[in-house]
Amino acid sequence: MTAATDSTLFPQVPPTADAVLDGLDPEQREVATALHGPVCVLAGAGTGKTRAITHRIAYGVRAGIIAPASVLAVTFTNRAAGEMRGRLRQLGAGGVQARTFHSAALRQLQYFWPKAVGGELPRLVERKIQLVAEAAARCRIRLDRNELRDTTGEIEWAKVTQTVPGDYPAAVAKAQRDAPRDPAEIGQIYAMYEQLKRDRGVIDFEDVLLLTVGILQDRHDIAEQIRRQYQHFVVDEYQDVSPLQQRLLDLWLGDRDSLCVVGDASQTIYSFTGATPDHLLNFRTRHPNATVVKLVRDYRSTPQIVHLANGLLGQARGRAAEHRLELISQRDPGPEPAYTEYADEPAEAEGTARRIRDLIAAGVPAGEIAVLYRINAQSEVYEQALADAGVPYQLRGAERFFERAEVREAGVALRGAARAGGNDALLDDAGDLPSQVRAVLSTKGWTTEPPAGSGAVRDRWESLAALVRLAEDFARARPDAGLGDLVAELDERAAAQHAPTVQGVTLASLHAAKGLEWDAVFLVGLTEGMMPITYAKTDEQVEEERRLLYVGVTRARLHLSLSWALSRAPGGRASRRPTRFLAGLRPGSSLPGARTPGGSGGIERGSGGRRKRRGPVQCRVCGTTLTDAGEMKLMRCEGCPSDMDEALYERLREWRSEQARQLGQPAYCVFTDKTLMAIAETVPSTDGELAAISGVGARKLDRFGTDVLALCAGQELAADDGEDA
Repeated sequence: MTAATDSTLFPQVPPTADAVLDGLDPEQREVATALHGPVCVLAGAGTGKTRAITHRIAYGVRAGIIAPASVLAVTFTNRAAGEMRGRLRQLGAGGVQARTFHSAALRQLQYFWPKAVGGELPRLVERKIQLVAEAAARCRIRLDRNELRDTTGEIEWAKVTQTVPGDYPAAVAKAQRDAPRDPAEIGQIYAMYEQLKRDRGVIDFEDVLLLTVGILQDRHDIAEQIRRQYQHFVVDEYQDVSPLQQRLLDLWLGDRDSLCVVGDASQTIYSFTGATPDHLLNFRTRHPNATVVKLVRDYRSTPQIVHLANGLLGQARGRAAEHRLELISQRDPGPEPAYTEYADEPAEAEGTARRIRDLIAAGVPAGEIAVLYRINAQSEVYEQALADAGVPYQLRGAERFFERAEVREAGVALRGAARAGGNDALLDDAGDLPSQVRAVLSTKGWTTEPPAGSGAVRDRWESLAALVRLAEDFARARPDAGLGDLVAELDERAAAQHAPTVQGVTLASLHAAKGLEWDAVFLVGLTEGMMPITYAKTDEQVEEERRLLYVGVTRARLHLSLSWALSRAPGGRASRRPTRFLAGLRPGSSLPGARTPGGSGGIERGSGGRRKRRGPVQCRVCGTTLTDAGEMKLMRCEGCPSDMDEALYERLREWRSEQARQLGQPAYCVFTDKTLMAIAETVPSTDGELAAISGVGARKLDRFGTDVLALCAGQELAADDGEDA
């Protein structure tokens, strides 16, 4: 690949059509010059597919073979469509239409509706959830907010798979979907929803596609008018096409074959929304004369990362696996992927935060680092660990744990129960703190067993279950604690995790990471039950989980870390197993049925790993085993007597506020409250004594140690103007 010779912000437009082809590898060039007949591009992760198809369009336009206004390029997100338009302009091919399926269909519907139907197009309902709620009420079916969201998703799935309300229960059974409610009830709500739309003369986003399909099927004159305008079609991310989108594409095409599709069946991870790779896999059957080009030169990831990605797909099964692509890295060698086993989840989060801090210190920008997990409920412990380490972060595609609606509602309910005390009948049969929390949260959707399937109901349950587990840990650490104490602990945690809105490490689910890439990626929580997720029951569902991990691996350019924890909480039973998908790939493991070679095979044991179990941390006052991270910092129970120097603590807080102001960061990025309390209790006099306090790492010791030790010695700090900060 040739490097840009001018500013990458304002690149020069290639002077000729042939110059458009400069810098393309042989396979990309083959795509760019295949301008006639059906073309199928099978493009692996990081192989430059967008580059290939935009250069194909630009070459055809610049060579005079294709008129720009005759091209319709469709993809799945506004971001991707915008990127495609930008690249085409840079290549001198302005005027090409690059849109999402919905955007292209809506424009056509708005233009042809008066001619095909008469009058103005019905109003578009951008958020259908309120209408679904009314439909459920009319059917006398009570839905909570999360069931409402999931039911809305089921209606969307039914429409993109062209399933009418009466056929919904049978379609769910055939697809082996876990419906959030009785399928018959959802079918009722779906039918009433459609009736309400008709009564009010409104349409939804799925109707945009359905109505466009209906007009093109019924009005051949309109279909021919569109076909005269658009004679060349390009479809990106073709593995994500739904049956309804494919039907619309067929009508746009008519009996022509000027179609180029690009996709990778190994990146199909949205089947729950109706996406299917079948159209990509059947393309050569439907178009026997198609030109098929495989892009396998990976320009994103190092050979070490690509080797792991290929190994993951090498164990895959099913139809998509039969068409997998063997990637070939084009980058210089880099570090091997790191595999780390931790004793428990907090240790995994703390170890990840330390490694991230080391990478940042080594020059990797925080914005080029990501922590990826399977479900959003896993973010809380990483938010906490990064905040404690003073590392800025941002969440993608999810709210911070303590900002989630269900967590805020749970906090309000727990606070109310704490104020009511013994007057709350809900707590009559709840003897200890965990029982009280379970009783309160049961009114908010928590149950002893998780709900079946995925979706909003499951996400809500996971968040509430995390609060229940936190209460159990809190009660073990402080047997005499009550609801009020727990509420105070939650408030402190919420305050400590409120990271500033700055450029920082990305925290995201694997689904939200699709289409993105970073220099360093940490794949965390890779245990059975989480990867694959518990509710992945069928072989195809398990294979989609494998593809999800593959997508996560291929997000990394240079550094890749994979980790898992043997238990949930410190001191817990080490009953978890690393994901089956890494069997035979991580050092020291083997495929099921094969003999495992002796030795650790190079797996790093994180702090608290199996060979170096972290012993229980005990309160230095009463000897109770501590499990709460804040109490571990203090080395004592929250309720045990403190010998803290109150005056020193206040001086430290004032000093911290000034440091935070000069640095332009929140106070906790200097030291958390718990760390300041630990300093004020131990009153260290040497670097070694200060470094022994949890939360004071080498970086903070070097940066703040002189000031802190001076304050501990009762010395006054010299005033400065903040320039050094």
